[in-house]
Amino acid sequence: MSLILPQFPEVIVSLISFLVLFGVLAKFAFPAINKMLDDRAAKIKDSLEKAEQTRVEAERLLEDYKTQMAEARQEASRVIEQGRKVAETVKAEIVAQANVEREGLLARAREEIEGEKKAAMAELQASVADLSVGVAGRILGTTMTKADHAALIDKYLAEVGSINE
Repeated sequence: MSLILPQFPEVIVSLISFLVLFGVLAKFAFPAINKMLDDRAAKIKDSLEKAEQTRVEAERLLEDYKTQMAEARQEASRVIEQGRKVAETVKAEIVAQANVEREGLLARAREEIEGEKKAAMAELQASVADLSVGVAGRILGTTMTKADHAALIDKYLAEVGSINE
């Protein structure tokens, strides 16, 4: 049985060796290991903070982008609406100008028609007066003087003029 259990002096030597080794490790190795672990933890913490800042910045940029897109859409809608209003205004101006020109053309046409009508009536009256005087002279069998002729024409024109009115 003595082979399995260590002897007391062996336990003491092993314990002293362990304590010395633990002391050396505690004095030199553990602080270096702790410093290395702390540095690593600090780097990880910094990386997480930078990642969080990057995420926050990305969200802010996304919101800015969304805002700019919304503003661009509104601006595009405003420009389209403004273009439509300008087109409607130009259309209304063109229609109004066309109406004014049409009215002017109609007025000139009416004036020309009225002038032609008056000229035709005057010519017709003169022709009818001449014919009437000629017919009257033949019926009466006499020749009329210029004064008689003029008086007859004036009388006839007065009668024809009153009929037209």
